[in-house]
Amino acid sequence: MRRLLLALCVALAPTVASAQWLFEDASVPIAYVDNGRAQFQFACRGGDLAMGYWVRSPHRTVAGAASLNLAITPDPDTAADTKSAAGASFAQDMPLIHSDGTSMIVRGPVAQSWARIAQKAKSTIRVAYVRKHGTLEIFDSNDFGASGSASAIKHVLDRCG
Repeated sequence: MRRLLLALCVALAPTVASAQWLFEDASVPIAYVDNGRAQFQFACRGGDLAMGYWVRSPHRTVAGAASLNLAITPDPDTAADTKSAAGASFAQDMPLIHSDGTSMIVRGPVAQSWARIAQKAKSTIRVAYVRKHGTLEIFDSNDFGASGSASAIKHVLDRCG
């Protein structure tokens, strides 16, 4: 009985690889991926590309901050090392929105650059809040599957022109 219960729990547990990018063609076209703890998205808002990262239960440092940096790492070297920033690109000193968790919205050239980074990722996209306070501190690092990212994000970019 224990083995059956364990097998059922393992089968039902979400994994990074199973997270599929989705596209919703509504008045605000959006491409997003959600791992249950966080959501990473690209949307065409008012004709401009916006990139968003939302963490449902942020670290207390993030929840108390007015602004932080954001990092994206395509296909990180090791899934276990979520505190590494090797190969990351950064959006610096962006304001945080504290409502039902914590989120950050990035627009303009950085959003365009990150859309290209996310489209080129092969298996995993890691996104995290980052603070340089003496040393580099990484908070709320989340891995998202890259499956379907190129196509879903392309639909949004096609609408944002």
